[in-house]
Amino acid sequence: MKAVRIHAHGGPEVLRYETVPDPVPRADEVLVRVRACALNHLDIWNRKGLPRPMVPLPHILGSDIAGEVVAAGELVDDLKPGDAVILNPGVSCGRCRYCLSGQDNMCAQYHLLGAGRNGGYAQLVAVPRANAIRKPANLTFAEAAAVPLVFLTAWHMLVTRARVQPGEEVFIWGASSGVGSAAIQIAKLLGARVIAATQGEEKEAKARQLGADSVIDYKTTDVLRAVRDMTGGRGVDVVFEHVGEATWDASIRMLAKGGRLVTCGNTSGWQGQTDIRYVFARQLSILGSYMGSKGELLTLLPWVEAGRLRPVVHAVLPLEDAAEAHRILESQAQFGKVVLEPPAD
Repeated sequence: MKAVRIHAHGGPEVLRYETVPDPVPRADEVLVRVRACALNHLDIWNRKGLPRPMVPLPHILGSDIAGEVVAAGELVDDLKPGDAVILNPGVSCGRCRYCLSGQDNMCAQYHLLGAGRNGGYAQLVAVPRANAIRKPANLTFAEAAAVPLVFLTAWHMLVTRARVQPGEEVFIWGASSGVGSAAIQIAKLLGARVIAATQGEEKEAKARQLGADSVIDYKTTDVLRAVRDMTGGRGVDVVFEHVGEATWDASIRMLAKGGRLVTCGNTSGWQGQTDIRYVFARQLSILGSYMGSKGELLTLLPWVEAGRLRPVVHAVLPLEDAAEAHRILESQAQFGKVVLEPPAD
């Protein structure tokens, strides 16, 4: 099959389009023909080998995958060739106390497609049957690939961890990112008022189209002061944080009394400085969040099928242009997801 692999860590130039052996599914796995694979910032971290090399080389990146079943292992009896599926990116053991209690994203063996094992920058991928979910019929393959990781992450952050309530005010950093565009929609679905941060008039307009009530250009505006003005000095109930070092202090300071900061990432760095006085004096909560469970993905997909949550696709490129796709993501030129399409044969 054709695939894009990294043989060394570095810039986009290390992404090599080449012919590699087809994966062979195990008895409890399915072989999927990849029709679309969406990029995530995780792909950039692993390509660069940051903060430390985390994948064996050579390696196929790509966590967000949609495609068609080609073959099923002998223990799989409910999927057949031709079935359209999206793949839950998180792989777990299925046996530990966390997996059996529906918290598989806390499993000690938890890893992601494209990180702990080969992913979707390829024509074919082999995955556990438990990770294959029938594709919502109303989505193209490119749209379907834009759903799993970001919507699951944002759902776990806002619904499970922060427990957003109707009428609360939620601030979302990086509204133009995949996870940010998902978070706007989920927060509105929960009945919250959304303040989003992005840059540029075009991205501001798109954030409003997704449901943001107010949008701040973080490049030209004092975000903290703007949030205080918009909330009458009170602050927001929840901050949706995934930027890290560059935004951490402002995220803490903009919270109202009893507010919750929920974080899933650190694209700008991991050394966030916290003024502890704000935490105890305002009785704040700082909540870590990592991916989400298989059950949560199954819970949110009906909202996607109903059109209440919509994947946002910025661009679709052929697989051999993976390096250009990485450059788009790193330049922050996109609004939503960048998707790769492998060749059909």
